[in-house]
Amino acid sequence: MIDLLNPLGWWPSALEVFFLSYFITLNGSYIVLNLLSIISLRRYLDSHSLDHLPRAYAGFDPPISILVPAYNEENTIVASIQSMLQLDYPEFEIVVINDGSKDGTLTELTRQFALLPFPEAFRLCVPCNAVRGIYRSARYGNLRVVDKVNGGKADALNAGINASRFPLFCAVDADSILQRDSLSRVVQPFLEEPRTIVAGGTVRIANGCKVSGGFLLEVGLPKSMLARFQIVEYLRAFLFGRLGWSPFNAVLIVSGAFGLFKKSAVIAAGGYRSDTVGEDMELIVRLHRINRLRGSPYRITYVPDPICWTEAPETLKVLRSQRTRWQRGLAESLMMNWRLLCHPRSGAAGWFAFPFFVVFEFLGPLIEFIGYALLLGGSALGLFSWSAFATFMFVVISFGILLSVTALLLEELSFRLYPEKKQIAWLFAAAVIENFGYRQLVSLWRFQGMVRWMIGGKQHWGEMTRSNTFRDDAGSISINGSNKQ
Repeated sequence: MIDLLNPLGWWPSALEVFFLSYFITLNGSYIVLNLLSIISLRRYLDSHSLDHLPRAYAGFDPPISILVPAYNEENTIVASIQSMLQLDYPEFEIVVINDGSKDGTLTELTRQFALLPFPEAFRLCVPCNAVRGIYRSARYGNLRVVDKVNGGKADALNAGINASRFPLFCAVDADSILQRDSLSRVVQPFLEEPRTIVAGGTVRIANGCKVSGGFLLEVGLPKSMLARFQIVEYLRAFLFGRLGWSPFNAVLIVSGAFGLFKKSAVIAAGGYRSDTVGEDMELIVRLHRINRLRGSPYRITYVPDPICWTEAPETLKVLRSQRTRWQRGLAESLMMNWRLLCHPRSGAAGWFAFPFFVVFEFLGPLIEFIGYALLLGGSALGLFSWSAFATFMFVVISFGILLSVTALLLEELSFRLYPEKKQIAWLFAAAVIENFGYRQLVSLWRFQGMVRWMIGGKQHWGEMTRSNTFRDDAGSISINGSNKQ
């Protein structure tokens, strides 16, 4: 019989049950999402199995403005823009927003694309910092550059929205590589469902791949195991974390590296907020909140096959900065839109996705950090049995491996981007090894991000030290550390 008057008699057992139950529920929820994702992906692939044939919507594709915010991107911006200029899409424009760069970003753009001052009306549809000048390429009629006072990524995107001419805009990072057919694929939800206001594509890790002329020629793996861990993470996040929520109109995150938006809907919502480091997620959650609470019909969807390739951090310092920033952005996005939570009109986004992100994504690092510390320390002090700690670790690691391996299997059965068996073997090894230290380290960084959000502080661009450049003077480069070909 438990002695209720003796806390040490029942509290340790209660804590053991709580932490074990939490992690079983957490991973059980992920498994449910995985199953939903598999069903959704199967349906998507079946419905798009004839995409290689002439499309039914050919000739009706709406024009798109590609917005490219850039801050100190002189080493990557030219190749990125060159690749975007060659996209296979009927009508699009590229609007580069130089957000007060301190390096030679504007100089490189001017030299490579023959930029000339281009006086035009600048409509202030959403707030942004002062624009110093607008330039147009003498070589490419669909390329313009907006030079503005520094205000951060969100402010730069707002300036791009104000300068854009078309009804849809695609937000793309300055160091990203789009596949040639990415726009044609990510625009499909807008053609199939008129209520669509946002469509997000898939982001993949470019480290280890061969690139020429701003286009990916060959998919490869990075030499860095840290980058390989992130490949597995991205597979889990996109194939499961987004695809599982999409059928229920409950996608709360569209990557800032690649998303297509209905401009009028974003303007009506006030544009991007500059007081958060998670401007991409915050906008999506806000669009859900505004449209749900107003009772306006809308769709926010995820499309698995339009792909954007981007560089991943290859040092612990840069990765830590990225993950603490992401966690802080998550906290800000949820708190700024808390009225969506369980509102009578919030639907699946407010009743299921929002609570899921609060309990498992926002509070998860805190509970996991406390769980590791209490169970390990308590076992050492004799408050908990070592068998309880072993059971806890077994559950965490087993479920982690299961989820990662399932993501890899789904990738292999569907898109098969990694053609060599050796590559798949290395990724399966990464899916197992990441659970012994890496995922715990990421949880610690996310916990630190929570703390930073709680104490506040100045917002700024999320700068990342590049391990390579996309400049390909010799015709091709290999994105892998500082090695070039």
